[in-house]
Amino acid sequence: MFEAAELGRTLPSKRYDTEVRALRSDLLNAHFALRGQKYPVIVIVSGADGAGKGELVHRLNEWLDPRGVETHAFWNPSDEELERPAYWRFWRAMPGRGRIGIFFGSWYTAPIIRRVYGETKHKEFDLEVDRIVAFEQMLVDDGAVLVKLWLHMPKQAQKKRIKKLEADGRAGPDDWDHYERYDKFTKVSARALGRTDSGAAPWHVIEATDRNYREVTAGTILLEAIQAKLKAATSAPVTNAVSVPEKPAKAKGAVARPRTESVLGKVDLSQRLTDAEYGRQIERLQSKLSKLAWAAHAAKRSMVMVFEGWDAAGKGSASRRVTNAMDPRLYRVIGFAAPTDEERAQHYLWRFWRHLPRAGYSAIFDRSWYGRVLVERVEGFTAEADWSRAYHEINEFEEQLTSHGMVVNKFWLHISKDEQLRRFKERQTVTWKQYKITDEDWRNRKKWPEYERAVDDMVARCSSTRAPWTLVAGNDKRFARVQILKTVVRRLEAAL
Repeated sequence: MFEAAELGRTLPSKRYDTEVRALRSDLLNAHFALRGQKYPVIVIVSGADGAGKGELVHRLNEWLDPRGVETHAFWNPSDEELERPAYWRFWRAMPGRGRIGIFFGSWYTAPIIRRVYGETKHKEFDLEVDRIVAFEQMLVDDGAVLVKLWLHMPKQAQKKRIKKLEADGRAGPDDWDHYERYDKFTKVSARALGRTDSGAAPWHVIEATDRNYREVTAGTILLEAIQAKLKAATSAPVTNAVSVPEKPAKAKGAVARPRTESVLGKVDLSQRLTDAEYGRQIERLQSKLSKLAWAAHAAKRSMVMVFEGWDAAGKGSASRRVTNAMDPRLYRVIGFAAPTDEERAQHYLWRFWRHLPRAGYSAIFDRSWYGRVLVERVEGFTAEADWSRAYHEINEFEEQLTSHGMVVNKFWLHISKDEQLRRFKERQTVTWKQYKITDEDWRNRKKWPEYERAVDDMVARCSSTRAPWTLVAGNDKRFARVQILKTVVRRLEAAL
């Protein structure tokens, strides 16, 4: 891979000055044109120690409009970052659409270092690299421009560079240690770059011995990537040149397709509990959960609970039976409605990543990332290509949570159509429940078959051993609450 770097390349100062004047002007114009576009630009600056990564980051910031660029340096993770899945720190730093994010260090750094120092095996390293490929493909599929720059230096040039940095008091604490492992770093890095070099997210290996050459080459690569995306967006076919509807046309595939049996049809909705039995079980389970929540806090095991279900299925009351058993200091309830402008400027998973709990705490999501394959699919808010690939993206997201040690509980509260109608009418007549019923609830009810099909696909494609769906029999609210508490207690006990 590093053969791509043209070793010994230099750029005389006079020619550098001439090229930089034109380059800076073109870069600024491209950056201004980027504003308002529906995609971000992510620049990864990685490479050998002493290759001038920090200097290049400074130069790019100097050449770009500071109002539209964010720079993030990823070094040793903080305690807050260590308590969450590894990619949490990167998701928090993602630039919004129309902006540029410069990442000094990235999701490549830790896997390469761990492999060089023998902390991971060959197979584990390849799995981490495969995760990177999936992650970057997801960003590109969402429209992001990914510019990956690797600054390469021959071994002797690196030694000379580190000596100079040391004399100036600017050498990093690990520079010499890494230099002693130069050959190992080169081998492992080449493998990582080779496996992650794709048409959608290619690597650009730059010979970094000469500062002038390094800067102009990197700036030119960034400029060309932005210009190519702007040109592609401009030349994209326009489907409606007269007006843009407030709501997109219904996504192809959102209509329920004929099937022999629904997954939801297997849920026994006749299950019920008497008041006396409910009272006994709820008290016992809540007492158990209270103790388990503190045990999880002591063991630094976090938990995520997702509540989805039909309108009027009792999601709110069920989640309250869970939170009533836990100390308020140990959990947060996060409710999600339509995304804000800030959230729409990001990948749809961004707003959920940022709310993941710290080690030992719980997060309860009232509505979740599954909106992508439910309401956005059925209502046509998202194109079929987008919600179709979301199943894989969601599985990868949840796999990262469970691999980190999080307990993931996902509940779909199921009720019959007749029971929903009864509850809708009750909400219309009971004064203190009237706020719960809206015109949208009645409209959604008319699309029951479409939603049922979407739920079937969701359960079939996004239920795993470590993050299974629990289909809750919700016609009897007492039974539903006990079923949910039993599931939470059982899975938390198993985790501890």
